Amino acid sequence: MDADAFSSLTLSLPETARSSHMGAIDFRVRGKIFAQPPAKPGGWAIVKLTREQQEMMCAAEPALFAPEPGHWGRLGWTRLAIYAADEATARGALWTAWRNVAPKALVKADDAVKP
Repeated sequence: MDADAFSSLTLSLPETARSSHMGAIDFRVRGKIFAQPPAKPGGWAIVKLTREQQEMMCAAEPALFAPEPGHWGRLGWTRLAIYAADEATARGALWTAWRNVAPKALVKADDAVKP
C-alpha cells in the first residue's frame, strides 16, 4: 500500500477529514486526530491506539507495527509500515484508531448500519 491508498482508505471512514498540524498532514474525526500518513515515501504512518491495542498489534506483527518513540508512543501512538502492509491490516488499524477517538454516538450509529 502507498500513501495515496492509505489516505483514500482513511478518508473512507465516517466523518473523516484531512487536516494538518505543525506542518504535518493528519486525519481527524470530528476534530480529533486518529491517523497520520507517512511524511515521506517509504516512511511510517501513525495511528492512535490504546496501550493494550498497541501491545497486541506490535506483538502480532512486529514487522508492521512499532510504538512511536518517546512520550507519544507511551500514549498509544503507533507506527504502521504501510508500504509492507496489506489493505486488510491497514484497514483494521485505521478502523481501531477511528473508533478510539470518534464520539461514542458516532461509533454506535456506524455500528447500527453495519450488517
